[in-house]
Amino acid sequence: MNNLIIKRGLTLLAAISLIALSATTVVLAANKHVAISQIVEHPALDAARQGIEDELAENGYVVGKNLKWSYESAQGSPSTAAQIAKKFAGDKPDLVIGISTPSAQTLAASARGIPLIFSAVTDPLAAKLVDNLEKPGGMITGTSDALPIEKHLDLIQELVPNLKKLGVMFNPGEANSVSSVNQLKSAAEKRGWEIVEGGAAKSSEVLAAARSLVGKVDAIYVPTDNTVVSAFESVVRVGQQAKLPVIAGDTSSVARGAAAAVGFNYYDVGRQTGRMAALVLNGEKPGNIPVETVQKTELYLNVGSAKKMGISFTDNLLSRAAKVVE
Repeated sequence: MNNLIIKRGLTLLAAISLIALSATTVVLAANKHVAISQIVEHPALDAARQGIEDELAENGYVVGKNLKWSYESAQGSPSTAAQIAKKFAGDKPDLVIGISTPSAQTLAASARGIPLIFSAVTDPLAAKLVDNLEKPGGMITGTSDALPIEKHLDLIQELVPNLKKLGVMFNPGEANSVSSVNQLKSAAEKRGWEIVEGGAAKSSEVLAAARSLVGKVDAIYVPTDNTVVSAFESVVRVGQQAKLPVIAGDTSSVARGAAAAVGFNYYDVGRQTGRMAALVLNGEKPGNIPVETVQKTELYLNVGSAKKMGISFTDNLLSRAAKVVE
């Protein structure tokens, strides 16, 4: 009887051990490593990164538990972005994420063979990240923040009805910005507007570029250019001193002094990217996931900054705003 009890006990113990071993195996299998490269730190891109992390957590991948999270900022330097990409290639994570066009491009060049999700890339085709949005193929897909140019110009026209010359600030070396400016020129021409360029290759040149537009334009427009947005306060200062309305392409810049913006909530862009990242971590091939664009836009207004720039908002415009900064 005792032997029978002992045998049953040993059998039960073995079964429990097997179950424990299986459970451990499942937990270990769920452990993943995600490496993120971001060209520069500013509120819009930071919000996108936070959205990615939060979405992954909701899908069961929690930083510090079963998800290793490696993050590097290139601080606005393409050469640093390339170094980060090479480091990540050597680390061999399960997934790399490039926030912004330069970071995604360097990851695509160096981290070959590792699944890549891009976020906040204006024109993935022009950036040569994919050659088909619906069927990317290969190891790359992601989210595009292609600008709603016509909505931006509609807003500018509403704010500055007699506008003839529009200044646009951007980095001529950033592919997504060049693509946006080309679209802008085409759309502005139909309205009879002249586009005056203010180029800044690095953040330290933004102030001088903004000043170069004073006396030449009726308003300044800043698309989602990472170089200019990283030093956005310099543009605001010039706009307020010269009574030039500054309109932004991203809503995060309104709290920093832009008079107005119609744009995306970049936290939501990050959540959208995070959902795609979770699919890849769960085994889906990036090339089978279509590139997604952001559809929802919101109007943000900054009453105080607009007044300093010489404009005011109609009641109709204020009523349409998702957020009003006083």
